[in-house]
Amino acid sequence: MKNFKTINNYIAGYPKNVRVKLGTMRKTIKKISPKIEEAMKYGIPTFTLKGNLAHFGAYKNHIGFYPTPSAIRKFKKELSAYKTTKGTVQFPIDKPLPLNLIRKIMKFRLSEDLKKTKLN
Repeated sequence: MKNFKTINNYIAGYPKNVRVKLGTMRKTIKKISPKIEEAMKYGIPTFTLKGNLAHFGAYKNHIGFYPTPSAIRKFKKELSAYKTTKGTVQFPIDKPLPLNLIRKIMKFRLSEDLKKTKLN
């Protein structure tokens, strides 16, 4: 795994078809709220507010999306067409990204993060 310093460098390190998907995913997530911040954590692009909201990364056959286990549980039915684990979704590299679903998941994660911080 390469040690990328920025999300731009991370995205630039992939073939054009993957760069387009990664860029589209990034833009989709950033449009959810102007308060969402970007970082590189665990070697992959990460979106934060008060805490980590989600991560994403490119792999040989899929785009990995890591919106936390609570989001996977919440959207289990909508995610049934994709391979999932406790905290991960795999979007096939050769299929369109489900941008509406990604938006819904990120809005949920944002609301979770904001609720969590009000409780503390």
